[in-house]
Amino acid sequence: MLIKVAALFLVFFFVLGLFGKWRFPGQKSLAAAKCPKCGRYNIGKGPCACEKGRP
Repeated sequence: MLIKVAALFLVFFFVLGLFGKWRFPGQKSLAAAKCPKCGRYNIGKGPCACEKGRP
């Protein structure tokens, strides 16, 4: 009985993971948050550190 419950639990999380990967909310906004020059993520609205001249 315990093995059946564990198997159903794993199958449930597998299906949930597939659905989450297929329909990940905010994926486009994460891609837009990257700097086009260096590829780092921008936090906030200011320019990237590579554009300011800082490493």
